[in-house]
Amino acid sequence: MKYFTITILLLITSKINSQNKETVQWINQHLIEIEDANPDSTLENFIANIPDKFQNAKIFGFGEATHHGKEFFTIKTKFFKYLVLKMNVKAFLMEESYPAESGINEWITGGKGNPETIATNFSIVPWRTKEVVNLLKWMRSYNLNKSKNEQIQFYGIDIQYVGGINKKIRDFVKKHKIKINENLLSAVDRCVDKKVDYNASTDWADRNIPELEKVKKIIWGSQSDSSSETKDILRALDYLMGYTFYVQNHKSQIRDLKMFENAKYIIDNLTTNGKAFIWAHNEHINNLEMLSYGSGWTNLGARLKKQYKDKYYSVGFDFGIGNLRGYVAEKNKPNHWEVYSLRQPYKKTYSATLFEADNDIYFISLNQAKDDSIDFFDKKEKQLILGAPGYNPKNYHLIKKRFSEMYDGLIFIKKISVPDYNLDRV
Repeated sequence: MKYFTITILLLITSKINSQNKETVQWINQHLIEIEDANPDSTLENFIANIPDKFQNAKIFGFGEATHHGKEFFTIKTKFFKYLVLKMNVKAFLMEESYPAESGINEWITGGKGNPETIATNFSIVPWRTKEVVNLLKWMRSYNLNKSKNEQIQFYGIDIQYVGGINKKIRDFVKKHKIKINENLLSAVDRCVDKKVDYNASTDWADRNIPELEKVKKIIWGSQSDSSSETKDILRALDYLMGYTFYVQNHKSQIRDLKMFENAKYIIDNLTTNGKAFIWAHNEHINNLEMLSYGSGWTNLGARLKKQYKDKYYSVGFDFGIGNLRGYVAEKNKPNHWEVYSLRQPYKKTYSATLFEADNDIYFISLNQAKDDSIDFFDKKEKQLILGAPGYNPKNYHLIKKRFSEMYDGLIFIKKISVPDYNLDRV
């Protein structure tokens, strides 16, 4: 019996190794090499082999396996530049707040400011990097001497931060001499100041959204024309209502639902061609869900795919090894960031197989893998998924996925590094 068991195990191992070899062989034959992670170089191989579905799409969601990966940022920048220059994409949507927009748009359209202060507009700290600010600098350079309709516009679609929206609404009301009861404006203040308590239940939205709706109705009714300024202030109120609803429903899928509603409004109403680039985490842009396979948590990307079908194209990222940044909270010690080295891919992950391919950085069309009946991407395998706190060697997050259903395209990077947070040298 013992020898029989060993024989079976050897046969299974042999079969797995054979399948793995076939998968790597297919990848090597069908990958599109990305020459380097330099954000300023062109995508020559990709352009020469561009997948039809990518070419025909209008909305592009580009993810990242961690918010702290330099190469994720620079390669996304490379693709965004291509989409601007060759496919006329001018709307840049980010997993970022609405309040970040005005200062960034003012600067990238030639206004006042400098890279160091512009970076402080971001409510999400991982974006305050040299790589992201260099992208904004490129946008500014591109926008110079172009009409407003030809310029790139920056949009925040997240609803986790609404600081300053109340001041903006009060300034608008004062400027246009709109008569609104102070009690209603105080409700706006309260909703901006309210913090999310993830450990408590509340009826906060039920009590306050009706007040915000009244403010919106009064502002809308007071304006004889629908100027861009009026549309913008009404949009600010919608973000505030989204946040207020999120305060009450923070344990559900409300954040991604509101991100979708914000993205849809921008795409359908604020772009001239319905084209957009979306910069967010893998968990937000993929075509199916957040967390592990079968979680049922519908995300931004799934809603975009349902709404826009093949006009939405999602690109996920995975990686093999490299330096990973993580936030450390220890008893009796100040909280701080550490950098950890991952020297080999985790076993039984997509990465472990993808790492065996010949090229250091490459693009795979998962639609083509489906057409070729490549089973590997249809298996539930693990992927290392890291959010805002980054990597924790004691509590890393290996989450089961099915890549064939998650993404339209995949970019694999063998080795990643930590972004540059020293903005003095930008």
